[in-house]
Amino acid sequence: MFPVDRSRLTEPANFDSECRGPGNAWLAANPNAPRPRDYWSPFKGYLADGFADLCAYCAMNVPDGTIDHFVSINEDRSLSYEWSNYRFSSNGLNSSKSRARAVDILDPLIVESGWFRILLPSLQLVPTDLVPVLLRPLAEATLQRLKLIDDERVVRQRRQWYAMYQAGSLSLGGLRQMAPLIAEAVTSLNPLP
Repeated sequence: MFPVDRSRLTEPANFDSECRGPGNAWLAANPNAPRPRDYWSPFKGYLADGFADLCAYCAMNVPDGTIDHFVSINEDRSLSYEWSNYRFSSNGLNSSKSRARAVDILDPLIVESGWFRILLPSLQLVPTDLVPVLLRPLAEATLQRLKLIDDERVVRQRRQWYAMYQAGSLSLGGLRQMAPLIAEAVTSLNPLP
């Protein structure tokens, strides 16, 4: 998890007319439907841009990312079409949290710089002492629930970015764009002069 520049997450001008309005009308007309109609997917590119193509949870570039409803549709359908409820996420992590209640997951939009770091050489993600004391249990539970610490699928992806950097095929600047927490770990091992 990494700090997100919230100024990049401005609601698109046509979101209300093409998603919120039609979506809420659909909800009113179909109160017993098992799942709301997807009016949000056309806005995935805007959300990806707002998150710099980085998954809100694993803090790595995800070309196949999706829109995560932070408060899930199962928890509160009335937020299905609210821009402020969307986070950009990898498909796998979105599936991992699909049944979680929002109060059981640390919202990526409140994460501040330095709250999480990658350990080298293990590439494990851990919370730091900068996470406020009251949020530390939630931060740790989120890492466990979403398997962000050391799950092989996530570590494998981290390993690929780190290997590209070590091989010289990805600059430090490129690593910052694709996996900023790994770049921070590399920089802390080898501080720039």
